[in-house]
Amino acid sequence: MQQALMQTYGRLPVSFQRGEGAWLWDDQGNRYLDALSGIAVCGLGHAHPAVTAAIQKQAARLLHTSNLYGIPLQEHLAAALCAHSGMGKVFFCNSGAEANEAAIKLARFHGHQRGLDVPKIVVMENAFHGRTMATLTATGNRKAQQGFGPLLEGFVRIPYDDLKALDKLATTHDDIIAVLVEPVQGEGGIRVPGPDYLPGLRDRCDEHGWLLMLDEVQSGMARTGRWFAYQHADVLPDVLSLAKGLANGVPIGACLARGAAANVMQPGSHGSTFGGNPLAAAAAQAVVDTIAKQSLTARAAQLGQRLLVGFRDALESHSGVVDVRGRGLMIGIELDRPCAELVKHALERGLLINVTAGNVIRLLPPLILSDAEADELLERVNDLVLGFLAEGT
Repeated sequence: MQQALMQTYGRLPVSFQRGEGAWLWDDQGNRYLDALSGIAVCGLGHAHPAVTAAIQKQAARLLHTSNLYGIPLQEHLAAALCAHSGMGKVFFCNSGAEANEAAIKLARFHGHQRGLDVPKIVVMENAFHGRTMATLTATGNRKAQQGFGPLLEGFVRIPYDDLKALDKLATTHDDIIAVLVEPVQGEGGIRVPGPDYLPGLRDRCDEHGWLLMLDEVQSGMARTGRWFAYQHADVLPDVLSLAKGLANGVPIGACLARGAAANVMQPGSHGSTFGGNPLAAAAAQAVVDTIAKQSLTARAAQLGQRLLVGFRDALESHSGVVDVRGRGLMIGIELDRPCAELVKHALERGLLINVTAGNVIRLLPPLILSDAEADELLERVNDLVLGFLAEGT
């Protein structure tokens, strides 16, 4: 059957039939502990009762109407997201790439309104913002960009977590309109910036009149132990993008803005056919309500600390382990060698993980992980890594 699919993915030899909580079952009845959550999508785990009930109820009533009409569920969701984020207005779309595309268009529109013919957006090395042409250009991964040139103009790139590089850039460019950055780099290897980075970015943006645009497609929706990762730094962005964990698997993305940025877009300047339709909005509202009712931000922080301590205790003394880092349930274990083969080794042992940046094991388990499941995850990952390193010595 796969012969009829474009070969855009290097698929693993497994097909899942059902899921429950932190577990998935394949078509042979084998059970897997899911420490990836569909790459931070299923924060509430699989088949969460609240999300399932919301989808079933809404599907029986109304799936879709055009955004030409009022959608009360979408309006209610937007108000809830603004209340939790401190933002002012929301544009709904279908994915993280679309959310970042909307942010990029908003910044450019804002730049043109201020008289800049070619407004520039500052982006970071090792960033990942999506695979549409604009977000691919903003992405700092040469491998992902290879073969898709010419890329778009209007971006300047500097190292991540480097305020001096931004200051130097400001002395040579008078056409910058915005800074687009992940508060924790996910695809780039779970890189958490220093505590002064986001406040420093906020200060520079205020000083120069730039928009601070945060890509929280992966880090948002309680994953890092707060509703949004920027809340660890006590700053507010001007623009915020969300997607992966927003509706626990139902496609939806969101671009939020506040202040002057919230009023840049006007009727006809942007749109999305399916964005925030009643089904997606109902699922996302169930996620927002569940995170709030079950205090899953605090739970993610507690679980993340438990896992980080456990991994560091078991692995950090090994010479093959470069670093164990993370924030909440975004955890990276960096090795001193390529380790992509660990994904298949883990699968054979009933464990779903991911390797990014070539040598960083990326763990994004669901927020509803039990203490016993967290301990099992610790044991399985530690055994996997130590066995892999022992084979190479």
